[in-house]
Amino acid sequence: MKIKTPSGSEYPEYLTVLGIMSGTSLDGLDMAYVRFKSIEPEQYEIVHAETLPYPAEWENKLRNAYHYTGQQLAHLHAEYGIYLSKQILSFLNKNRLTAPDLIASHGQTVFHEPDKHYTLQIGSGAHIAANTQITTVSDFRTQDVALGGQGAPLVPIGDKILFSDYEYCLNIGGFANISFDDELGNRIAFDTGPANIVLNYLARKKGFSHDPDGELARSGKLIRSLLNKLNNLPYFHETKPKSLGWEFVESQIIPLLEETKHDITDLLHTFTVHIAMQIGKKITRKGRILITGGGAYNRFLVEQIENYGGVPIIIPDKILIDFKEALIFALLGLLRFQNKINVLKTVTGARKDHSTGIIHYAP
Repeated sequence: MKIKTPSGSEYPEYLTVLGIMSGTSLDGLDMAYVRFKSIEPEQYEIVHAETLPYPAEWENKLRNAYHYTGQQLAHLHAEYGIYLSKQILSFLNKNRLTAPDLIASHGQTVFHEPDKHYTLQIGSGAHIAANTQITTVSDFRTQDVALGGQGAPLVPIGDKILFSDYEYCLNIGGFANISFDDELGNRIAFDTGPANIVLNYLARKKGFSHDPDGELARSGKLIRSLLNKLNNLPYFHETKPKSLGWEFVESQIIPLLEETKHDITDLLHTFTVHIAMQIGKKITRKGRILITGGGAYNRFLVEQIENYGGVPIIIPDKILIDFKEALIFALLGLLRFQNKINVLKTVTGARKDHSTGIIHYAP
């Protein structure tokens, strides 16, 4: 069965999209091969999903990209696009998957300062399309920033389309972001604050890549003075559409952590409570909250969110915990390919709803 597009052309009843997500915590490259019903994308199937850990060389490159020169960054942008191409082809071949109709690649965020009118996600979509011979959508954030928005979070339109059964959707990755409908039914969302990007930073000081189950944090003690300083940072009192990048962590969070002489476990405990308190402040009415992202595995953090949020918490199956963002970027790519709205102004603060992402057609 063929479906008519607004322009009069046709596309199949079902389309397959490979969604690719790499978060600020650099846990790995998330790939989700998704089959969508073309005109009813809420009907979908994750055919296969996998996280590909970064080799140490690539993790170091991406972690240090913030400090690169312009020329080095331009080179890395192309080099990373080629690297992604190889990973995509390997993923498809290994799992015996046919080439998808579309690739939707988020890229790796290096800079994100929308209030200064710029954001940068590297991983050249042109190189991905050229090397895989698959049409690729990339660069999902720049247009929104140009329209006066925050360029983030972008996931909430997916929350609204795919997970409308939940009153709140919370994703805890490098940064935690929450989305929900207001009293008028408009979707609103924002970053509640840094999360795993700081917890992992502290865990590395103890010789761990992260804090398994939050047990290091659980063993620590609350530093009340630090908690007050964190909660009083201006960002946490702003009500406008807002989002965060590494710049905020480097300039405002790390100095507060470094000035104290307390044990790392105490810092982890305190920052975990801070994350939960900031999330809890945004839960203002009854309803269920769906938690995904790496933070869903942090039992101590989830307990604290339940304590400060006071609503039932739903932790879905492992596939959805790990690949919800890759799934939703697949959806964003599909909507862009169909020239449909995939960013909401009520979420990002842009001047209008719009369809964002650069389409690189397969040569």
